[in-house]
Amino acid sequence: MFAYINPPKGDLENKLIIQPAKTKKDKRVLSMDASTMQIMKEWKSKQAKEILSLGYNTMGKNQLVFTNLKNKFINPQKIGQKIRPICKKIDLKEITPHGFRHTHCSLLFEAGVSIEEVQDRLGHSDIKTTMNKYAHVTDQRKEETALKFANYLNI
Repeated sequence: MFAYINPPKGDLENKLIIQPAKTKKDKRVLSMDASTMQIMKEWKSKQAKEILSLGYNTMGKNQLVFTNLKNKFINPQKIGQKIRPICKKIDLKEITPHGFRHTHCSLLFEAGVSIEEVQDRLGHSDIKTTMNKYAHVTDQRKEETALKFANYLNI
C-alpha cells in the first residue's frame, strides 16, 4: 500500500509514503488466470533485463512488480501522467491508477462474482466497506436479478 502526499506550497519535493495496508495483513495472495500469469512472467523477464542494464539487481525476494528506473516504487502521480495522454489519444475517459481498482471491482460484479468474493479479492476486512464503496454496482446487479426472475416466470 502506498499513499502520495502533495508537498506544502513552495516545496518542490513530493513525498511517497509507503505504509501497510489498512487491513494490517502483511501479504495477500491473488489468484490469476494462466494468460495473465504468462503476461506477468514475460513482464518480469523484460523488467529484469531493463533494470539490470541500469545496474540494479532484480533477483531479490522482495522485488517489486512495477518499478521506476531506480528499481523503487513508482510515484502514483507519474502513472497518472503516463495514462492521461494515452486515454486522450484513443478517446477514452481518463482513469486514475486507483480507478483501475474500481474498474476491476465493477467487472467482477458484472461477471457474477459474489460480494464476499469481491471483498476477499479487494482485501476489505469488513463486507460493509465493500458494500459502501460499490453499492452502485450491486444495485445494478439487483435490477438484473429481478429481470432474470421475471423472465424465468414468463417462460
